[in-house]
Amino acid sequence: MQHTDSPSRMSRFRIPFALSALALAAATCAAQEAPAESAASFTVSGFGTLSMVHKADRQSDFVSSVLNANGAGATRVNSINPDSRLGVQFTATSGQWTAVLQLISEQQITNTWRPIVEWGNIKYQATPDLALRLGRIALPMGLAADYRKVGYAFPWVRTPVEVYGAIPITNSDGLDLSYRWNRGDVKNVTQVFYGRNNQKVGENSRLQARHLAGLSNTVTWGAATARVSYLTTELTVDLAHEGFVTYRMFGPAGAAIADQWDADHKRADSLSLGLAYDPGTWFAQGEIGRASTRSYLGDRHVVYLTGGARLGEFTPYLAFAASHPRGATATAGVPLTTLPPAVRPTAAYLTGELNTILRHIADQHTLSAGVRWDLRDNLDLKFQVDRIQPRGQSYGTFVNTQPGFVPGHAVTVATAALDFVF
Repeated sequence: MQHTDSPSRMSRFRIPFALSALALAAATCAAQEAPAESAASFTVSGFGTLSMVHKADRQSDFVSSVLNANGAGATRVNSINPDSRLGVQFTATSGQWTAVLQLISEQQITNTWRPIVEWGNIKYQATPDLALRLGRIALPMGLAADYRKVGYAFPWVRTPVEVYGAIPITNSDGLDLSYRWNRGDVKNVTQVFYGRNNQKVGENSRLQARHLAGLSNTVTWGAATARVSYLTTELTVDLAHEGFVTYRMFGPAGAAIADQWDADHKRADSLSLGLAYDPGTWFAQGEIGRASTRSYLGDRHVVYLTGGARLGEFTPYLAFAASHPRGATATAGVPLTTLPPAVRPTAAYLTGELNTILRHIADQHTLSAGVRWDLRDNLDLKFQVDRIQPRGQSYGTFVNTQPGFVPGHAVTVATAALDFVF
């Protein structure tokens, strides 16, 4: 694993003044030993990434997250939107108590850069091995969950989009309990959590994750690290809800389509397993996961494999990532012959719109090659080229697709990124 205790990232040129803060990673915080009595302290640290992404193909936008409003390609050939962000961390400690606030400024789905509270919690270190936190907490889903916003903490320009970019839920408002336990040289941190998430995913739309609960266990043994995580929640996303209300007016067949695809109080779950080996001079890492939303957001298998070598200040690396749907990615809609002629155009239009939405269930793979250049202890420069191949009729992870978008057409994306921590 790379520098999991280091913050990083930066903002774009036109970002209004904003701060964001880096709290210690959830599992890392819980694993650290806090003395029963210690002097009070207050620290401020920060992280940033300034990135430029180039995509000559103008038929769609490359983005690093489903919450990016736009990116490189259709909107503009060169864009700093996908990866650029700025952060600052405020951490206050007194005895067994630690308070953390993290604010992040990055492009949102509403095309604003207003700072958001990514983390904000209070931790009580009950014993050297047992910790309880209350507030907004990072969800421990995936190896990079604790530092996925911190470009300096990993070798690539960004965490693999197929695995991390499609997960809009990165934190939970609630509580978690972390316990550290060892078996000889094998160290474990087990974390259970419960809470909720409520965030904007459009100008007038929200994502709500209720009864968000899960379990994670992180194992370290020498140079090896493994994490297995499970999350379940009741998910509601109202982006397309009105269309499904109209579907229900078409009788039992329309109601069945709404029941199948509407993201309205649906049980969603995610399971991930990751393994990393990093003896220092080289590294290898991979993760596999499964996500089920039982809605138009899709059910899919995801995976990535990566490795690289550290040659002095330079770290060349290769990566492969893929996302494959589990189940249907299209619908025939309501049989038009069963409907009155007056409503057939509306039903046909809704089916077309729904199939357009379903094409965003990513079916693609990406081959990446890049190099990281550590300029200083707190500054790196990265160059990365991605060859992205959507499959079938899927748009893959691209957004803002244009009428000329060709399904199954491979696209090349090049990125330069400057990461720093302070």
